[in-house]
Amino acid sequence: MSERIVVVGGGLGGVRSAERLREMGFDGQITILSAERHLPYHRPCLSKQMITGEWTPDDALLSFSGDLDAEWRMNSPALHLDPKKQSVWVPGGEEIKYDGMIIATGVDARAMGGAPRHDPRVHVLRTLDDAIAIRKNIRQSQGLVAVIGGGFIGCELACSIRHMGRDVALIVRSPALLGGVVGDDIGKKITEAHVEHGVRLATGVGIKHWVRQPGGIGIHLSDGQVFFASCVVLAVGASPAVDWLRGSGLDISDGVLCDSTNHVVGAENLVACGDVARWPNMRFNGAVRRVEHWLNAVEGGRAAAENLLVGRNHAKTYTPVPRFWTEQYGMRVQGAGLPVLGTDTTDVNGLTGFIANGKLVGIVGLESPGKIITETPELFRQNAVETNVPVWTQPEQEPAAAEAPEVLPTAMIPVPEPVAAHASSVPPSVSSSMSPPLQRRRHSRSRPEMVRVGGGRARP
Repeated sequence: MSERIVVVGGGLGGVRSAERLREMGFDGQITILSAERHLPYHRPCLSKQMITGEWTPDDALLSFSGDLDAEWRMNSPALHLDPKKQSVWVPGGEEIKYDGMIIATGVDARAMGGAPRHDPRVHVLRTLDDAIAIRKNIRQSQGLVAVIGGGFIGCELACSIRHMGRDVALIVRSPALLGGVVGDDIGKKITEAHVEHGVRLATGVGIKHWVRQPGGIGIHLSDGQVFFASCVVLAVGASPAVDWLRGSGLDISDGVLCDSTNHVVGAENLVACGDVARWPNMRFNGAVRRVEHWLNAVEGGRAAAENLLVGRNHAKTYTPVPRFWTEQYGMRVQGAGLPVLGTDTTDVNGLTGFIANGKLVGIVGLESPGKIITETPELFRQNAVETNVPVWTQPEQEPAAAEAPEVLPTAMIPVPEPVAAHASSVPPSVSSSMSPPLQRRRHSRSRPEMVRVGGGRARP
């Protein structure tokens, strides 16, 4: 009987990890459990092309290998895991045994206390269906659209809604847009661009209460302002999708705790990747943290697959330099490293450099793709991975940082078995990773070999 690897999560990290399994010669069964009804799709487009209507759902679908030969279980979220039995349960009470598992469940939109989420005019944005519902609400209503939250998603949403010709208010708890993660100068320019394009901006405020009325929703702010909106989108961050792991015995405080090789702490034959994984990046002080960036799902998914197949004792440490971007009003902001760790800033060839303990830990630039490519290798050089220290070490106390939903640092805990460190001071190709992967791939997308919906019969 052939071995089975179960991938929990049908998004970017899940499909890229499954592809890597096949690339490395795994010829057993791959079962992909997806909580959604859609095949894998690009999430970055949800706040942009899917809101404006430039793309259809089919345009958003990811391309993936035609040699994947996987069993897709759509509308089949994992409900419970027993790592000792190496079993996972799905709706209908079905138990699925596995020889190896990759957890790639990502994150869920964070709840906002007091917000009337039961009202159909109040939305979050995490899935393709969320984007479709927001676009429908905007098109079928008139008046103001209120976006709560000034991070990347909130700012991109406000930009997209203005492109649709609708009035939009951006309500932000922090005093500046993007939470300070891009630096004061770039944050100021982004803020000015929103104001110049007619966004009604309310910063440094909280929401005192909500008033639901037939014609809209009243939002009463702490500074006395009142906005009356026909559509509200809550963009206040994300929480790791780990509810199904309660009772499993795993550490799921702010994500799935992994060692530096993606192996889940306290379990065998189990790895995690992408937004849900909390691991110590030995390139950046070894503190365990999650990283919510598109490229981390790709690189982390592939690394997790590799380390699952070779086993914990032969696995390589996963030590990426994260890269990210956002585009608003035609302005491209790009970054690399972990700017949130910076305690000071400096000029780096026209970019904003973030410094911690005398090292460059992040760079951010506005309309500077060439400089980002040129300076990213410096992040690898100044944050080289040491090979003569144990993989797991007690990290330094992290300094307080500006609020940044995409990077959530936590405290370090020990792991019983150290793993051989894998050092690399040579950066991978940066140029391709700097461009958003939002290209129409309708004709290159592979069709899955087998799809089951909700545990039902196979549908070829």
